[in-house]
Amino acid sequence: MRYFLKSLVFAVCLISSGVTAQNTSYWQQHVDYTMNVDVDVKNFQYTGTQRLVYTNNSPDVLNRVYYHLYFNAFQPDSEMNARLESISDPDGRMFSKETGSRITTLTESEIGYLHATSLKQDGVPVTFNEEGTVLVVELAKPIPAGGKTTFEMEFKGQVPVQIRRAGRNNRDGVALSMSQWYPKLAEYDFEGWHADPYIAREFHGVWGDFDVKLTLDKTYVVGGSGYLQNPQEIGHGYEAAGTEVKKQKGKTLTWHFKAPMVHDFMWAADPEYVHDTLQMENGPTLHFLYKNDSIYRDTWTKVQPLTKKAMEFFNKNIGEYPYKQYSVIQGGDGGMEYAMGTLITGGDKPGSVIGTMIHELAHSWFQHVLATNEAKHEWMDEGFTSFISALCSNEIRNQNKENPFENSYRGYYYLVSSGLEQPQSTHSDRYNSNMPYGIAAYSKGAIFLSQLGYVIGQDKLMETIKKYYSDFKFKHPVPNDIKRTAEKVSGMELDWYLTDWTQTTNTIDYGIKTVTAEGQKTKIVLERIGLMPMPLDVLVVYNDDTQETFYAPLRMMRGEKENPYPQLKRTLLEDWPWAFQTYDFSIDKPLESIKAIMIDPSQLMADVNPANNLWPESAKKQE
Repeated sequence: MRYFLKSLVFAVCLISSGVTAQNTSYWQQHVDYTMNVDVDVKNFQYTGTQRLVYTNNSPDVLNRVYYHLYFNAFQPDSEMNARLESISDPDGRMFSKETGSRITTLTESEIGYLHATSLKQDGVPVTFNEEGTVLVVELAKPIPAGGKTTFEMEFKGQVPVQIRRAGRNNRDGVALSMSQWYPKLAEYDFEGWHADPYIAREFHGVWGDFDVKLTLDKTYVVGGSGYLQNPQEIGHGYEAAGTEVKKQKGKTLTWHFKAPMVHDFMWAADPEYVHDTLQMENGPTLHFLYKNDSIYRDTWTKVQPLTKKAMEFFNKNIGEYPYKQYSVIQGGDGGMEYAMGTLITGGDKPGSVIGTMIHELAHSWFQHVLATNEAKHEWMDEGFTSFISALCSNEIRNQNKENPFENSYRGYYYLVSSGLEQPQSTHSDRYNSNMPYGIAAYSKGAIFLSQLGYVIGQDKLMETIKKYYSDFKFKHPVPNDIKRTAEKVSGMELDWYLTDWTQTTNTIDYGIKTVTAEGQKTKIVLERIGLMPMPLDVLVVYNDDTQETFYAPLRMMRGEKENPYPQLKRTLLEDWPWAFQTYDFSIDKPLESIKAIMIDPSQLMADVNPANNLWPESAKKQE
């Protein structure tokens, strides 16, 4: 017999908020890129020019800038390869037990590289030095606070054999997956420079406008970030319906894209791409580019209507997608989000591709509009994306899971039991191994939100997510921003929640210590065993199958949530001060009338020992 509540209802009708963040001291830098790139598809080398107008909106004078040169990671002597060879659980996509690191085996014609060959600041040559995946630039003149400067660079690159995210000739046979391919200015914010070496984790960038011209073999079809400016010259499904494409002379075509207010620019190309489009009503144009192969056609046909449904779900439950196009492109390895699009591999298993698409599309809100610094706060992107994509998948794929986040909880409990957990505040490159990083970022990050719903209420959680997006889009939020948003929505104090969950490895463990008769009443003693504090919902089921709940708020919350089970009577108990390890209350019914007692019937509280949440112990066997 299942005596606890079976239905876990998540509010998806959100309350919009027109209030914007009022922080007059806030600032962020701005970049405008103009790039012209020529690609040789025979040797996978390219050359380019880059004109970058940099606006220093900070209150600081800058004497130096940094660029990311990501492709230099794909070389045998790189930091990425050193880490790959030294970590205890190397990424299987990049490492084989039989042959070792795939990067180590690359030849000169297979490695990746990206080099600046000249660089000027406002027409004056500057001194620059390449340090692995970072270019260090000593300025010809300081950039004053509020000032602008223009950098003009010539660069050359070689696309590596496909190993991680970017590269050539991936396992699906896609010729070019061009992410992290250009010299990218590093972010400078209130914490200073973020010129992290590329060791295989995530990214951070400066918002700006991109104007990019790509010249390559005319047989190739291109998709990616931005809006194509010359569709009538290009064709390949980009031209206006029913119109004639202007025939171009020569062996190459120049694709001209513009991408406004993005912090990255990705593209992919292949001579066998099929290009489909789907125009959403009152929404963006969806582009789908995939290999013209019968094993992929069925999958990519099924992906298209579900992409539309997912876009609608996220628009409703987070906020409006701010761009006019989104591209789902076969390429890369696995799946990875980029500005206005994603690269996804595979095609013979529709369920896998659809699940990946939903997750990567959700990143468009959390990583490409909110854009937290993933190197420092990866859980705010990966975790929040995992949370909302689980809700989305549960709805649009009719999965009907009682708890859509069950896999996240399972992963977190495994991490705790492994003894290898590190705080979520650990820099993403500094995790001791890949497993704790992945679970902390994805699973524990998702639980941050699902469990927050347990603390403040599901409706308040969904209102918090929408207000967070509205207040902090295009502002690189930090952990305190989501906490403060939840406090404003709920009226509670939540610093304890952010601190314990993200900055420590403290665990939650509450239990039912004793249940005893006191005449015609019953006394229940609860105990806190773990260090992390939480409020408690306690469900009591009687022999006649009636139920009621008792709610003990946490004193340091300075508030309480609304009754999450309005169909049941709830008794609001006195606050539980954290330092007291036990807490008791009485029920005005005799002990013999009680069938079962359970802490947290929603099972959204990540209690690491659920066995002691039930009384009597035999009740667990009756579920």
